[in-house]
Amino acid sequence: MDQKLKKRNDSLHDDIEVEAFHYHPENTQCGCCQGQMIEIGSTIVREEAEFIPAKMMKVQHIEHAYECKNCKGDAFQKAQIKRGKAPQPPIQRSIASPSVLAKVIYDKFSQYLPLYRQVKEWDRYGLNTNDKNLSNWVIRASHDWLLPIYERMKYLMMTKSILHVDETYGQIINRSDGKSGQTNAYNWVYRSVPSQGPTMTLFQSSLSRARSVLESFIEGYSGTIVCDGYSAYDKLEGVTFANCWAHVRSYWLKVDSKNGQIGVSYCDDLYRLERKFKHLSPSKRRKKRQKYSKPIVDKFLEWVEKSPFYGKNALAKAAEYTLNRGNGLKAFLSDGRIEIDNNPAENAIRPSVIGRKNWLFSVSEAGAKANAICLSIAETAKSNGVDFYEYLKKLLTDLPNLGIHQTPEILDEYMPWSKIIQAECSK
Repeated sequence: MDQKLKKRNDSLHDDIEVEAFHYHPENTQCGCCQGQMIEIGSTIVREEAEFIPAKMMKVQHIEHAYECKNCKGDAFQKAQIKRGKAPQPPIQRSIASPSVLAKVIYDKFSQYLPLYRQVKEWDRYGLNTNDKNLSNWVIRASHDWLLPIYERMKYLMMTKSILHVDETYGQIINRSDGKSGQTNAYNWVYRSVPSQGPTMTLFQSSLSRARSVLESFIEGYSGTIVCDGYSAYDKLEGVTFANCWAHVRSYWLKVDSKNGQIGVSYCDDLYRLERKFKHLSPSKRRKKRQKYSKPIVDKFLEWVEKSPFYGKNALAKAAEYTLNRGNGLKAFLSDGRIEIDNNPAENAIRPSVIGRKNWLFSVSEAGAKANAICLSIAETAKSNGVDFYEYLKKLLTDLPNLGIHQTPEILDEYMPWSKIIQAECSK
């Protein structure tokens, strides 16, 4: 072919299946001499994206039994019977296969498609169901097979020395604490840092924003937590807190005066340096921060402390917020693994916020917990380059047929960063 089409911003992936349609002249006889013409080339005049809709199949698992005819006729020996063994399903006595469950969970937590809107799509494919069924499927699959993966990730996360933590509100209609369904519930997010191995993101659903929620999740944890200035993040045994400079900057940004501009300028100077240090190793980043960032931080805090900012205006609030977190704001200077802000956690929690707009609420605490588990698997898979749908399908196919409760070490082979998963489920 003598022409290649230029790639556009809506081009297909390189590995996509290609089907070509060839168009030849109806008559290849020369109009002048009546001789037979020969082909001299071809041109791709256009490429199109062809969509082939998914199809639904009924898969029957049939176990066959065999009996020995010779032994059957023996009066002194019982005839042996052997039966083929079908693999265990992810949900007993349910029509939902691993691929269907994976699709339901993928559409809800990666495409943010509420279950009630999925019902019509499943009907179009040939599956009659309702949103209550879909909800029960998500809860059962999450509790039985995704929760062990989640708990293994949590165990590994608690061995890390640095975590990012953040929280956002949600809504649970049927609450066990007797409060109204309109009362805010919360989703907490915990994220490890890339310098300490594969990145993990875990969500936790709770009825409150109390310190006890954080304490119960990180029980036994020892290390540094990067967070905002919320009071729950304070004075926990074995935990050092590093505060977020992005929050400091936002407070000074609200100050409509020259002092506000000065405060923002200090923050911008630190961020300018961080962009330069971004690709350095933790040890080299620490040295650079000590040399260049530390003087800026010291000068900024000294300026705030010596300036008479009083009252309840935006300036006084910015000054108070900054001074109350002085030690936490300095933490990043002495450890190159600590980020200057809590943006990794805030970015990680964004799917929960988007989902909240689409799902509106969780009916039950069990549903909210399932949401947290599924979001955790989705975000951790994404950050490790794993296709969430393919990963779910493999988990829901394999785990019901493995003794994961008797031999939990098997779960290590099913972490998103394991060789098996990377080979079979990578994007």
